[in-house]
Amino acid sequence: MASENILVIIQTLGGIGLFLLGMIVMTNGLTALAGDSIRKALMRFTHSPSTGAMTGAVCTALIQSSSATTVAAIGFVGAGLMTFPSALGIVFGANIGTTITGWIVVLVGFKLKLTTIVLPLIFVGTIMRLFGSRRLANIGFAIAGFGVIFVGIDVMQQGMQGLETLISFEDFQSDSFIGRLQLVGLGVLFTLITQSSSAGVAAAVTAVFSGIISFEQAAALVIGMDVGTTATALIASIGGSVEVRRTGYSHVIYNLFTATTALFLLTPYMMFWEAVSPGALVNNSEIALVAFHSMFNTLGVFIILPLTNRFVRLVERLVPESKYKFSAKLDENLLTQPSLALSNIQKNIYYEIIALLQHTQAVLSNGKKGELADIPELQRALDKTQIFIDKIHLTPDQQADWDRLIALIHTLDHLQRLHERCEEEEYRAIVARESDELKDVTSQSLNSVNKTLECLEMDHWNEAAICSNNSYVQIREQRPVLREDIVKMLATDKLNVPSATEKLEAIRWLNRVNKHISRITQHYHESIIATGK
Repeated sequence: MASENILVIIQTLGGIGLFLLGMIVMTNGLTALAGDSIRKALMRFTHSPSTGAMTGAVCTALIQSSSATTVAAIGFVGAGLMTFPSALGIVFGANIGTTITGWIVVLVGFKLKLTTIVLPLIFVGTIMRLFGSRRLANIGFAIAGFGVIFVGIDVMQQGMQGLETLISFEDFQSDSFIGRLQLVGLGVLFTLITQSSSAGVAAAVTAVFSGIISFEQAAALVIGMDVGTTATALIASIGGSVEVRRTGYSHVIYNLFTATTALFLLTPYMMFWEAVSPGALVNNSEIALVAFHSMFNTLGVFIILPLTNRFVRLVERLVPESKYKFSAKLDENLLTQPSLALSNIQKNIYYEIIALLQHTQAVLSNGKKGELADIPELQRALDKTQIFIDKIHLTPDQQADWDRLIALIHTLDHLQRLHERCEEEEYRAIVARESDELKDVTSQSLNSVNKTLECLEMDHWNEAAICSNNSYVQIREQRPVLREDIVKMLATDKLNVPSATEKLEAIRWLNRVNKHISRITQHYHESIIATGK
């Protein structure tokens, strides 16, 4: 008797293991086959939380992994290729897409009994993986994984038919709130161990189909599994930028919200089934379960989308912006896709431009405007960007990307030079601000920086380039006159040599600062034009 019990447990665990293996193999095959297309689709079609939700749902349904979709969104945010609010939509939609697994288990795994049919598929898929070309090998991997999933379902189902005499769920009273919370906790624990909510949902569906647990118990377990799946996104956000952590935490907060909603909807949902068709819930508990899973995840998206802005503000308060934001994460995985890598760099350079211009603004206004940057930290950010951009290799025939790369290299070069000028602020800027002879030209430079930053806030790079270039031209024309005036004052003994030298250096400093700002805005504008926007 003891040996039979052990065999039942081993068979059940083996079935879960086979299902997990099938999911991993199929997901890896599908991701390798369509991973680039999925990533491009996420980028291309995600323009708002609503479009992100639709894209996230479709992509998750295709690759059968909400974690992969969510982690991809976190990666895009970290790389600066997607904003936090846009990524939220993908996080929301991924929860809908992952419910497809339950429907596959119920409608195909249980109803069609494909176990015998899929065994040849596993063989064919394996042969394709071993001997096929790269694309055929990936297709074979996905086919083999698909087959293993159904073998796992069948083994799991057989094992669970014997579990009923070994394990009693009577201690977990699903008709009480505390009992449901305990089951939710079990669901969370199961997902944390298996790292797959899909496997948990499949196990719960199989258990309720086999009569081991009731619908209520299975529903509470599934709710917990949805919460447990947030662990992957949370781990992926550790050590990331503020927006990366916001995206990871948003997944947790949102899933807790949907879980709470589901708990309160569980009883009305059961009452609805009984009202429509008495006894149908018991006879079709597995279908009712996956329908409930889809319902509360879809309902959660419809509730949260109109409230996205408030949700964003809530998360922003929970995860406040750091004082200095010089760059997003430079993701080397993007180097195989030059366009995405260039977008990554472009976002980093944008942050660095804003930081340097705000620093220059603070220096010229003596702290009345702008914000002083951590100059050494900013230098490290610029150096990292420089190292990353050096790893992108293109040829002139890749016209759009080539033009963008050249423009960004020029932009970064002038950022480095402007940074050097900022390191000289202690004496150059003070002299420029406090010298009667240079007050007007200093004020003119400050007004130009103010105007340039205003243009950048509205994303008007062309106007920013024109404004900064006009200022540079004017100061370049005034420079000989100012130098001549200072030299005359030196000759008439109105200034001593050290004082005159400081003023001449200050004029040169102002000229260089305006020149580099003009070149930065001009070249960055060129990089935007190269993208076709």
